[in-house]
Formats: sequence, structure tokens, C-alpha cells
Amino acid sequence: MEHELPWLAPNDLARRLQVGDVVFIRIPVLPFRRVAAATNSWTNHVGIVVDVSGKGPKVAESKFPLSGTTTLSRFIARSERRRIAVSRLNQPLSLEQQQSIARAARRRAAIFYDTGFDLFSRRQFCSRFVREVLHEATGTLVGEVESFSALLARNPAADVGFWRLWFFGRIPWERRTVTPASLLESPHLHAVFDGFVR
Repeated sequence: MEHELPWLAPNDLARRLQVGDVVFIRIPVLPFRRVAAATNSWTNHVGIVVDVSGKGPKVAESKFPLSGTTTLSRFIARSERRRIAVSRLNQPLSLEQQQSIARAARRRAAIFYDTGFDLFSRRQFCSRFVREVLHEATGTLVGEVESFSALLARNPAADVGFWRLWFFGRIPWERRTVTPASLLESPHLHAVFDGFVR
């Protein structure tokens, strides 16, 4: 239950983070809310920690309009009620792997956001971004690749009408994608924190 989740001060959370940590939030804008509903999850956006030095952690993400890096505080501020979850790879990362994560994220900077959530497009979207960064840097694949038909079939209550409008009348049922929810549920990750930031 949400009301039973813990609260943490921003500085306390920042001190817990490591490069490579996967950070989940909930953006309260309609299309993102529909992503959460379609995946039966509270989360609809994800980023990855690429730097914990300096004044505070930095989070790399694919967002509209362009992918890039932001501060942890700004990332959290976009989340509804400042809800956040942090997951970490089960295998500890070497310094070389942490540096590889930062490089892999930089290589994917300034790429336009893909509103079609296509795993194979030239653009990017948040869960694909994090999945690819981790895979390139560590060899680990997080998240489940699935078709739109499989994803929506798992949730009969999903608003198919919204997605039909989103895709201009024709849902690409066989398109492959990966969702923030599937990253959150990955067996290759374990929870570091799940709650609210004061």
C-alpha cells in the first residue's frame, strides 16, 4: 500500500545511490499515466544514475524532446507526490563498468524521444535507453521485450481507445517494446529504495 511506503530526505537518498542505479518515477501527464495503467504499475518513467560526485547525483534519461542528463533533485521533482524507486544490479559493478555506463549514456544523448515506443527506431524512449545503457556497459539485459498485443492482452482493463487515438487509429500490435514496469520487475535488479522523498 502506498500510504505504508517510507519517506526519505533527499540528501539521505543521494548518499545511498551508486552509478548504475535505476531510478523509477511517476510522471502525472496523461500519456504517461496511460503507460502506467497499461502495464499495471505505478511507474511510467525511468532513468539511470551516471554520476554521484560533485553536488549531487546525475540521472541520464530519454525524455521529450531529447535525451540527456539531469540532477537527481529535478528528476524527483517531476514525480507525482515525489514517489521514487531505486533498483540496483544484483552483481556489484566494477569501476570500469561504472565508467562504461556513463559513456554509454553520453553516446545516447541528444536523441529525439520516440512517442511510438518502438524498440528498433532511430529515436529513444526511457526504458529502452536504460536497458541499452546497462547492456552495453555490463552485458546484462533488464526488462522484457514484448509486443503491444501481448502487453495489452495481459491487462484487459487497459484503455485501448486511448492507444488507438495515440497511434492515429491503428495500434501497431506486433511492434516490440520494453516498459518501465518490466525493468522494475527484472530479476537482475534488486530494490534499494521504494517510497517518497520529502
